[in-house]
Amino acid sequence: MAHIIVVGNEKGGAGKSTVSMHVATSLSRLGHRVGVLDLDLRQQTFGRFIENRKVTMEREGKDLPTPEYHDLPDVDPAELKDGENPYDRRLAMAIASLEHSQDFILIDCPGSHTRLSQVAHSLADTLVTPLNDSFVDFDLLAHIDPTSSKVTGPSVYSEMVWNARQLRAKAGLKPMDWVVVRNRLGAQMMHNKKKMGDAIDELSRRIGFRVAPGFNERVIFRELFTRGLTLLDLRDIGVLGQMNISNVAARQELRELMKALNLPGVEVKI
Repeated sequence: MAHIIVVGNEKGGAGKSTVSMHVATSLSRLGHRVGVLDLDLRQQTFGRFIENRKVTMEREGKDLPTPEYHDLPDVDPAELKDGENPYDRRLAMAIASLEHSQDFILIDCPGSHTRLSQVAHSLADTLVTPLNDSFVDFDLLAHIDPTSSKVTGPSVYSEMVWNARQLRAKAGLKPMDWVVVRNRLGAQMMHNKKKMGDAIDELSRRIGFRVAPGFNERVIFRELFTRGLTLLDLRDIGVLGQMNISNVAARQELRELMKALNLPGVEVKI
């Protein structure tokens, strides 16, 4: 059975698609079979990434390790049971078509609360939640006392994850491994960065997630998307100009993220 990785939160601009692209492609480069579903049915950023990647491979004459991207299958309304949600059926059909042929299924969720996203979270063996290093984004996970900066309680997204965990327990599934990825960390140890780190550590103990390092803000990510590439493809195709120290550092960040995810059967050699 495929191990299901869900990348999600309910805020846009946190780097979900960047994390999804790099995790899925890293697993492909390590020799694993990876199927990908994009639940943002309107924007389909991951689907656009794969299209860009195919164009680049054809233009450059390269065959790069690439995850298998799949659209959600259509469903005949006449086949639905009374009261059955069509999106539930479409997602279930997609998972069923991949779970025996893939080692991993990665699901990229939209930056909003949708029925599809809610169901996907309950399927997650590993949940990856990218989070910008800001208290504006931290509010997604928990409420903070403005005076003491102490956590006063979980927020709506944390409650949704809690409900997903309960559903998994009732279904007899193994516990979800929830990993919060700190993205866009500042280069210097500023006071706000330390406060943010302390708050995340406190919350992780209260509601049960692990904390992993993510990516710093870098121009290279925007450049790579238009070509359908990731940091790991630079050694095969390269970028305009020389491989600079920023790009080398970004590759190391990806290595550290993949190690921190601790996915089953994955030996990080990238």
